[in-house]
Amino acid sequence: DLITALSLTVGATAVGVLVYRAFFSKDRRVKPKVNLDLQKDDPKVVHAFDIEDLGDKVVYCRCWRSKKFPYCDGAHAKHNQETGDNVGPLIIKRKEA
Repeated sequence: DLITALSLTVGATAVGVLVYRAFFSKDRRVKPKVNLDLQKDDPKVVHAFDIEDLGDKVVYCRCWRSKKFPYCDGAHAKHNQETGDNVGPLIIKRKEA
């Protein structure tokens, strides 16, 4: 009887460990993507600008939802409302002399 109880306990523990790894392990979870549809054929989305070409002020998107990406079009407001996030644009401007 002891061997039967012990084998049932070990079996149940093994099943529990496998279920935990399959459904709750951080290694198995799919992390949500930030970029949903911009330049998906490229291995990495990168934009570079010369500081001299920016003018007095430029506003860049950080939510990846802008239709004018990499520039902000205000899409973060809808994204924030739908998700409870608090992302906003990156604003670069020249210092006033």
